Amino acid sequence: MCLLQKYLFKMMLQVWLVQALVVFLTTECIGELVDTCGVISPESPVIQSGSNFTAFCVLKEKCMSVYEVNASHIIWKANRVLIPEEQYTVINATTSSVTFANTGLLNVQLICNILAFGQIEMNVYGVRMRTGFPPEKPKNLNCIVNEGKKMMCQWDPGRETHLETNFTLKSEWATEKFDDCKAKPDTPTSCLVDYSPVYFVNIEVWVEAQNALGKVTSDHINFDPVDKVKPNPPHNLSVSNSEELSSILKLTWINPSIMNVIRLKYDIHYKTKDASAWSQIPPEDTATTRTSFTVQDLKPFTEYVFRIRCMKEDGKGFWSDWSADASGITYEARPSKAPSFWYKIPSHTQGSRSVQLIWKALPPSEANGKILDYEVTLTRWKSRSQNYTVNDTKLTVNLTNDRYIATLAARNLVGKSDASILTIPACDFQATHPITDLKAYPKDDVLWVEWTPPSKAVRKYVLEWCVLSDKSPCIPDWQQESGTVRHTYLRGKLVESKCYLITVIPVYGDGPGSPTSTKAYLKQAPPSKGPTVRTKKVGKNEAVLEWDQLPVDVQNGFIRNYTIFYRTIIGNETAVNVDSSHTEYTLSSLTSDTLYMVRMTAYTDEGGKDGPEFTFTTPKFAQGEIEAIVVPVCLAFLLTTLLGVLFCFNKRDLIKKHIWPNVPDPSKSHIAQWSPHTPPRHNFNSKDQIYSDGNFTDVSVVEIEANDKKPFPEDLKSLDLFKKEKVSTEGHSSGIGGSSCMSSSRPSISSGDENESAQNTSSTVQYSTVVHSGYRHQVPSVQVFSRSESTQPLLDSEERPEDLQLVDNVDSGDGVLPQQQYFKQNCSQPKTSPDISHFERSKQVSLGSEEDFLRLKQQQISDPVSQSCGAEQMKMFQGVFATDAFGSKTEAQVERLETVGMEAAVDEGMPKSYLPQTVRQGGYMPQ
Repeated sequence: MCLLQKYLFKMMLQVWLVQALVVFLTTECIGELVDTCGVISPESPVIQSGSNFTAFCVLKEKCMSVYEVNASHIIWKANRVLIPEEQYTVINATTSSVTFANTGLLNVQLICNILAFGQIEMNVYGVRMRTGFPPEKPKNLNCIVNEGKKMMCQWDPGRETHLETNFTLKSEWATEKFDDCKAKPDTPTSCLVDYSPVYFVNIEVWVEAQNALGKVTSDHINFDPVDKVKPNPPHNLSVSNSEELSSILKLTWINPSIMNVIRLKYDIHYKTKDASAWSQIPPEDTATTRTSFTVQDLKPFTEYVFRIRCMKEDGKGFWSDWSADASGITYEARPSKAPSFWYKIPSHTQGSRSVQLIWKALPPSEANGKILDYEVTLTRWKSRSQNYTVNDTKLTVNLTNDRYIATLAARNLVGKSDASILTIPACDFQATHPITDLKAYPKDDVLWVEWTPPSKAVRKYVLEWCVLSDKSPCIPDWQQESGTVRHTYLRGKLVESKCYLITVIPVYGDGPGSPTSTKAYLKQAPPSKGPTVRTKKVGKNEAVLEWDQLPVDVQNGFIRNYTIFYRTIIGNETAVNVDSSHTEYTLSSLTSDTLYMVRMTAYTDEGGKDGPEFTFTTPKFAQGEIEAIVVPVCLAFLLTTLLGVLFCFNKRDLIKKHIWPNVPDPSKSHIAQWSPHTPPRHNFNSKDQIYSDGNFTDVSVVEIEANDKKPFPEDLKSLDLFKKEKVSTEGHSSGIGGSSCMSSSRPSISSGDENESAQNTSSTVQYSTVVHSGYRHQVPSVQVFSRSESTQPLLDSEERPEDLQLVDNVDSGDGVLPQQQYFKQNCSQPKTSPDISHFERSKQVSLGSEEDFLRLKQQQISDPVSQSCGAEQMKMFQGVFATDAFGSKTEAQVERLETVGMEAAVDEGMPKSYLPQTVRQGGYMPQ
């Protein structure tokens, strides 16, 4: 496929080259350019804008045969852009036309081309086609004759034609024509004639305008050149004053030379040096030819500027240009106005006061000359006057507290001004009658003040004003107005965006009245700084915002209102307008536990300024809401606790029974009252009572053998059961024979009264302690027992003091018993066993539960053998005890053994622990 395309391209290229060669050879043979093959008609056409236009292209016969073309092969282009074929028209074999409808402003190149051999585009002919408008009739033709120069005429050419248009000025006398004056292309509205004008002879003038689309002529005018003269301005203007009259100045000048031909009139303008507007001398005063003029009614000692021009007296022609300016100063006159006079009292002491007299320098228009000095006179009632001559505008004097009359006059070279009179009232003077309806407003770049006068006649008004600022004191400026004035403007140098405090004081014949003040701005602006908002109080659904008033230095105008903008992070911004008099605002309908962003804008009449953005977060709970929840809960808890305490108090006995045993204080034990021979160390702060030996009754004898058998837990439980059975069967017991094996059949004798017996219940555990007794073959002569009505567990040293001593004195052949070991009677032996009082060493076990005691109790009831064994063993033990205890020893020996046993038990330093009926190593075992 690619090879076929390349082949076709080469074939076409060869054909084009052959055709181009034929065209070149044909051209050489003919000897002419290709352009001669045809022509466009019309040649270089100029078309009126908005009209239709048709162009024709005509081919020549010799070219048609050579290139094998006809009119149908013609194509048209405008500025190298192909014109659509719809605009073509083939008239015949040699002619083709193109039509343009409603042509606009065009300036294009139109080209006629042919397609030679049906393929090659050849340029036949081209023309420049232009569009435009025909000239309009010139209007307002006028001519001017400048003095000493030739005449020049001017006209209005009308609309722009967009074509080259020629303007020709034609002029003639009645009998002679002058040369035409052709206007230059750069100045097509005027033309300067080559001949000099002749005065007093009329001339006729007109203008012709012509371009490619037409020709037009203006109206003819006929005039005398002298009526078109513009004179030269007067020169050498000068100004002089007069010593006799301070209100006049005399002007002198030299007229132009045209004055020899025509009569002139003048126009004189003047103004003060610093003024911008000119004043005119009345025209009727200068309507004749002259060389000087005296200007009257001028201000004394004032510099004036003058200028002058002239024209033909009858008003025909033109005013000359203005002359050069000339200035002059009028002579001095006495001051025309008294100075503004006021006073201040900066300090006041007892009996005298310092008074500062101040006045304004007279402006030049009122001073009428240079002020040399000021004369001040102070007069007190029925006293001589005090005269002062001052070159300054202030005077400080010390006056008494009386009323004074002060006068002030300004003096210049000519004389003194009228006197200003000021009344300085006495110290006890009370100012009254203030003005009303004081207003201040800006207008025409000045600050106007107006007020309503008081009912009392006012001599004058004093206006004071100063700039309010937080950084600098208010330094007042002032001015004085006549008593008939109702409004005026402040004549000081005022600054925009500054707040002015304006005070108006009426001055009466007897002194000043009460002042009235207001604030105003010459021009307001947006604040320089926005307000800073902060939170005063934040609630769950509302927040109280507060802010400070903007300092006056940054307000730049009157704060009309504030706008608070607040929003959440994702919410829309909400705007709230607040009056400018407020300094706090409450935002309501807020969402709890939400971050809010707040900014505030202060607005004046000219705009607003945003303050910094502030954020706050509303709490999750409102104030008091947590307390409303916590306080009832706490009260409920307190009430519940109180009810619980009251319940426990009412059920204290039941609770005490289940939680802890009733452990009495050992110091209140009755043991000291029951045992008279108790050693002093057993005295628990009770009265020492000595009882005789005969007081001991209901004695149970226990024989302890040093048998190193291992005890069984069941034996320990038998001891507990033995103790319980004893308690349940007997009201009062000695505590020694309280087991089923060793109990005595006769009742115990108690030293307590009936009340104490009634208080002892089945739950009360009675304890007994053998103070000392014999051991095996050692029989003491006297047996001493201690008895206690208390349920308090006894210390080891109190329960078995003799064990500590007797164990140490045991026969070495039988072995030594360890200290603080408990033994029980073995009731499990048969009745016929030779070893009846066999005891074994027991392990330490924990206290059995109440169920264990009940189980053991039931076992004892159902086992009569065990009970009978315990009774027989108890009888045998009593017999042995009687033999060993009362056999061979004397009473003195018994007492000695008692003392030695007790001391040994105490000296061993055994711990005095009171544990509830439990078996522990180093503890005790109640019986």
